[in-house]
Order: sequence, then structure tokens, then C-alpha cells
Amino acid sequence: MSEATQKLRLDKWLWHARFFKTRSLAAARVQAGAVRVNGQIVKKRATLVVAGDVLTFELGDNIRVIQIDAIGHRRGPAPEAQTLYTDLSPPPLRSEKKMSENPSFEGKGRPSKRDRRVLDLSRARHLE
Repeated sequence: MSEATQKLRLDKWLWHARFFKTRSLAAARVQAGAVRVNGQIVKKRATLVVAGDVLTFELGDNIRVIQIDAIGHRRGPAPEAQTLYTDLSPPPLRSEKKMSENPSFEGKGRPSKRDRRVLDLSRARHLE
């Protein structure tokens, strides 16, 4: 077979390219209608994809736009998986509304014992 005519199932390709940890997660996302192939919503996980197709799907908080460059034969290591596609996604927007993990402590390093006691007392008073 020549490279241009090779086809692979969509769920299997997403798994080979390491966008999803398991093939069943990839299949579930496709079946939910959350993946577009060349702008068309696809709900069949057995949809065949070829090199040159453009996939659009949500992954985490980001929308990924991926152009398929090659069809993988196996689920190899990450550097090998990254050769299967070109990422056309715009860079993620930095949200200024993003809160710190601990809003009470504004990233000033590790709190001292005294600071921790004050935090604990303020939380206990808040619960009363």
C-alpha cells in the first residue's frame, strides 16, 4: 500500500497519537459527537481518516486543531506520536481570572507556623 491510501479508524488514530490514554476514551469522545473531521461532526468511531485530514476536538480546557501527517502503525513513545500530526491550534489564552491554588496565601512561599495558626483560626470562625 502507498502512504497516501493508508486509512485508520479515528478512535485508533487518536489513541496512537496519544491524545487519549485509552482507546475506549477516544471512542467515547468520538461517539459523543465531540470530534470533527474536516469540519464535519463525526459520531462513528470507525470513521476512516487519512493523512491530510484536519481534526477538531476539545481536550481539557483547550480546543485542539490537528492536521494528520501520517497514519501510525502502533502506539509508540510520545516523540514518535508527535510526528503523526501538526498542531494548528491557536496558543491557549491566558486567563487573568485564574485563581491561585490557595487564595488565602498569595504565593509568598511556605506559611510560617504563626501564619498557619492564623489561617486555621480564621477558617474555624468562618464555619461557626
